Amino acid sequence: MKQSNAAAALPETRGALLWAARVWGSFFFTGYAPVASGTVGSLAAALVYWFLPFSGNGVILFLLACAVLLTGVPAATLLEKHHGDDPSLVVIDEVAGMWLALVFLPKTWVALLAAFLFFRLFDIIKPAPARQLDRMRGGAGIMLDDVIAGIYANIATQLLLLFL
Repeated sequence: MKQSNAAAALPETRGALLWAARVWGSFFFTGYAPVASGTVGSLAAALVYWFLPFSGNGVILFLLACAVLLTGVPAATLLEKHHGDDPSLVVIDEVAGMWLALVFLPKTWVALLAAFLFFRLFDIIKPAPARQLDRMRGGAGIMLDDVIAGIYANIATQLLLLFL
């Protein structure tokens, strides 16, 4: 029996899908850094934020972070299936978290540096409920603990800027 065109293309499609997941999930290969891939991914997200002309608009940045979250979950899920639990090459979660850390902050070097440092701190120590979310399997677990870290970092940076 002849194989249908859709079935014949399936392995190629899966290969292309895995390639796209690697590009996006590693945030354009920054997740392949040999050490501290999460920090490298966070730094890449901060640099993209700094150089995008519209990133100072909090609503646009929030929508971008949500888009990264929604597209990052399936990419992280696929990469976890291929590379094992929460692979270090997946840093798209850092991008979503870092951008949430920067939402509605002034676009200044002080705010950027504070948000970056707070985000890395909260991503590492994982205060509740981030620790519980980090234990979840799949892309949602990979992504959501960084969302919480980003929210905490945003609050901490907002408070810090009140006193500067």
